Amino acid sequence: MTSVNVGTAPEAHRIEPGILYFGTPVVLLSTVNEDGTPNLAPMSSVFWLGWRAVLGLGARSQTARNLVRDGAAVLNLPEDSMAAAVDRLALTTGRDPVPEGKKRRGYRYEGDKFGRAGLTPVPSETVAAPRVAECPVAMEAVLEATHPLADDDPEQRGGILVFEVRVTRVLVHDRIRAAGTRDRIDPDKWRPLLMSFQHFYGLGPRLHPSALATIPERLYRGPDIERSRAAADANAVVTGRS
Repeated sequence: MTSVNVGTAPEAHRIEPGILYFGTPVVLLSTVNEDGTPNLAPMSSVFWLGWRAVLGLGARSQTARNLVRDGAAVLNLPEDSMAAAVDRLALTTGRDPVPEGKKRRGYRYEGDKFGRAGLTPVPSETVAAPRVAECPVAMEAVLEATHPLADDDPEQRGGILVFEVRVTRVLVHDRIRAAGTRDRIDPDKWRPLLMSFQHFYGLGPRLHPSALATIPERLYRGPDIERSRAAADANAVVTGRS
């Protein structure tokens, strides 16, 4: 039998926090309402794999309803200097009347989310929802799958949805691109806004070189990139822009 050396570690205590937001990027998710007006909602339950993203949203939110109906959105990534603009959207919803759960938390209806935040909507290239001009990164995306979360629990069933979206276009401000490259972001220039336990934070300086950075980014390129390019080329032919 192999013995395992157990080292000394700081004492750990059991806790039961109401939320487990240890730190994730903030996304301003823009969608289109039933009447054609834009909706804009801050969220941070998100992660990416390749050109796919997974979004967790309350099923009764206006954003979730728009995603289910329209099947598209833009994932706008604000930088750390935009915290005040993002915070102006806090405790607002595009749902009228306000869902009971949000009403209990102090939410109120806001029909002009862009105006409330002081941000500028600009046309997207592949979806109907607008991009946020001030965000250094915008990812246009289409819905590929919807999954219920916590469907095993009668109390939570139907309350949360997980959306898988496929990115169809990535647009960035030139100032965050890596010099001398076409498709790479310079992580020393890109300062994303993060949320940790309901508070806004930014990134600190790079702490340590990563062995993963020795892998050329081109080796991660998946088929969704070619798929988005083919769709753009087909659209150019249809619209006479080729």
